[in-house]
Amino acid sequence: MATPAFAQQSIGITGGIGSGKSVVCKVLESLGYPVFYADTAAKKVMQEDEQLRREISALLGTESYLGAEVNRPFIAAKIFGSDELRTALNALVHPAVWRAFDAWKAEQSQPLVFNESALMFETGSYKRFDCIVLVTAPEETRIERVMQRDGLSRDEVLARMAKQWPDTAKMELADKIILNGPDDKLVPQVLELLSALTEGTI
Repeated sequence: MATPAFAQQSIGITGGIGSGKSVVCKVLESLGYPVFYADTAAKKVMQEDEQLRREISALLGTESYLGAEVNRPFIAAKIFGSDELRTALNALVHPAVWRAFDAWKAEQSQPLVFNESALMFETGSYKRFDCIVLVTAPEETRIERVMQRDGLSRDEVLARMAKQWPDTAKMELADKIILNGPDDKLVPQVLELLSALTEGTI
């Protein structure tokens, strides 16, 4: 495994549902910067990480897997309405995602690597990064985006938003804020972020 011969910074990119953090990450990728998508990685490690598979089966039951495949409907049914089981499952999945991130990071040749995750503040994982970037947008804009993207009702979007910290709380802990409302220009803000990271001013 290649190990970078320079000081590599890990930058967290987070934001509430509908904030457009993935769009910011696509801009970063278009500029040549590597981005690790934690939510996608979580699905992958549940499938491929043998240690995690054993832990999930022990927690929720052997029906959690159908052969090599994750039995997602079974797992969803088990944790539905049970904060205790959901918390326990997350406590298993998050370390596996971090193992995947550390392995991925060691393979990158860029001095800046980015990790996109929705729940960095809620899980406390923001403390593991050199810098945290919060992507934010007006609430009504976020609601409309998610309704259009996922085909959800307004109440369903609001219910999902209620499970995440409000942006006001996140802003107090973020090192940099990117505004992603309808009239905000993303690319200049991303370029400013990269400049500040390179110069060490944030």
